[in-house]
Amino acid sequence: MHARGVREHRYTLDLPHSVDRLWALMQDYPRWTEYAPMVVRVEVLHPGDARGNGLLRRVIYKMPFGRVGSALELVTDVVSPSEATNGSNGADREPWCGYTYTMISRATGNDQTGRVRLEPVGPRQTRLHFEERYHLVSAPWRWFEGPIYRFINRQNEASMRSLSTWLSGHPEYRPELS
Repeated sequence: MHARGVREHRYTLDLPHSVDRLWALMQDYPRWTEYAPMVVRVEVLHPGDARGNGLLRRVIYKMPFGRVGSALELVTDVVSPSEATNGSNGADREPWCGYTYTMISRATGNDQTGRVRLEPVGPRQTRLHFEERYHLVSAPWRWFEGPIYRFINRQNEASMRSLSTWLSGHPEYRPELS
């Protein structure tokens, strides 16, 4: 065995929706199955504080060959749209909203981290920034790390595109946030 570095996947998408409306749908966990092709269901195990920091969710998702996986995710560093726009998130924070999550593994060393940010770029225009870092250390998963994460990365990107498509097809969803 040789030591391998942490893999990272980043992408950015420009979406034709307001930050507030995108944020609302991203926090609406029962609706994830309506736009995320990989998600079977999301269980909120602990809601966290009023901002969502400390939220603990279990995401059940589809894997290749008809398999199903699950991820236990801890959400932290939450900055809501109202905090991002009024400056109450502190001078050391970026001017957009988002959150960090840690996918907690059963095996030590297999935890993964990610970050989602929504940046306003114009009226009803938002730039979504997504990043995820992973490093599988346990056999047999580390042998298949590349193919596993290529699949997951494609699905994550498809989910974010579908989130936008879903909002475009459902103008009745939270129209006051447009």
